Amino acid sequence: HAGVRPYACGQCGKCFGQSSDLINHTRTHTGEKPYKCSQCGRGFSGNSNLIKHTRIHSGEQPYRCTQCGESF
Repeated sequence: HAGVRPYACGQCGKCFGQSSDLINHTRTHTGEKPYKCSQCGRGFSGNSNLIKHTRIHSGEQPYRCTQCGESF
């Protein structure tokens, strides 16, 4: 909550509050994509992106629009 961001990227200078966020960010520079989809093999730099991607294969639509009720 203090807004302290002690972890700085050595390539672009962007700062982060957690070292894990810096590690994930560094992958944008290196192109590393260690999280692979078990169904299609597509790679992702972060696990959260892989989780979102797997919904394509499962058809899961966990969100619902409060205006129209449509799921996505």
